[in-house]
Amino acid sequence: MLGALAVLLWLATRPPPLTIQGEVSADRVDISARVAGRVVRLAADVGETVEKGALLAELESPQLVAALGLAQAALSVARADLERVDSTRPETIAARRAELAAAEAEIVLNREAYNRQAQLVRTGNTPQAKVDEATRNLETSIRRREAAQAALRLAITGASAEERALAAAQVKQAEAALDQRRVDVAELTIRAPFSGQVTTRVADIGENFSAGAPMISLVDMQHAWFTFNLREDLLKGVQIGDILHVSVPALGGKTIPVRVTVINAQGQYATWRATRATGDFDLRTFEIRAHPTEPVQGLRPGMSAIVVWPDRRP
Repeated sequence: MLGALAVLLWLATRPPPLTIQGEVSADRVDISARVAGRVVRLAADVGETVEKGALLAELESPQLVAALGLAQAALSVARADLERVDSTRPETIAARRAELAAAEAEIVLNREAYNRQAQLVRTGNTPQAKVDEATRNLETSIRRREAAQAALRLAITGASAEERALAAAQVKQAEAALDQRRVDVAELTIRAPFSGQVTTRVADIGENFSAGAPMISLVDMQHAWFTFNLREDLLKGVQIGDILHVSVPALGGKTIPVRVTVINAQGQYATWRATRATGDFDLRTFEIRAHPTEPVQGLRPGMSAIVVWPDRRP
C-alpha cells in the first residue's frame, strides 16, 4: 500500500514532458530579372502553383533589342573582313601577272640595246656614255621585274598570318558580343527556377524594373521542413540524424516522423540572459531543423508544429 502511494506521489510530482513548438518552413526565392525592362506580360498570380521552367513574366527593352541588332551587324562586318583577308580577287592576280610580263619584255629590249652599244663601243663607233645609259636602263628594268614578281607573290599568297589571326580574333570577339546580347534579351523572359507556389507578386503590367529588383516570390512546397528553437541546456543527446515525431495541428494533429538535419547556434540577439547577478549564466539559442522522412500532403510553411521530449525537461 505504501509502495503504491509512493508511486502515485512520484507521478503527481513528476514534471510534465517538455513540449516544444516550432513551425514549418520552406525555401523561398525572390525572383528578379538580370536586366532592366518594362513588364508587358504576367503569367502567374499569387496562390498559383507553377512547374519548373514555367513562364512567370515577360519584360521588354528596346535598348537591348537594338544592341542585339548592332551586335549582329558587327559580326557580319567581321566575317566579311575575314573573307577579304583570306582571299584575293582573280583580277588582281591577273593584273600582277601582266605587270611582270611587261617588266620581262622591257628587260629583253634593254638587254638588246645594251648588247648593241657594247659591240659599238669595242669598234669605237659609239661613245662610252651611250653604253653607260644602256647599262642603267637594263639594271632598272631588272629591278622593276623583281618588284613585279614580289607583287605577284603577294597577290597569290594574300594577307600575312598576323593579319589573318587578327581578322579571326575580331570575328570571335563579335561572336562573343552577340552571344552576350542574346543572353541579355533572353533574360527578358522570366521562368520559374523550380516547381513551387507564388506567394508574392509586386510586379504589374507597365512597371519598369531595374536589374535584380524582386518581382515574384516563389516557395518550394515540395521540400518543407520543421524549425525549432531550443535553449542549449535542452540539447543534451540531440544529434544529426535523430528521428523525432512532430504533431501538426493544421493537419488534424497528424504525427509526422522527421529526421534532424541541422543544429545551428543563433545570433547573440537570440540568447536567454541570466536572471541572477551571480550563480547563473547566459544560455544560447540553437535552431533545430528537421526534414520529414517521407512526403507529407498539405504541409505548408507557417504551420505550427509540436514535439514532445519526455526525457528532456527544463
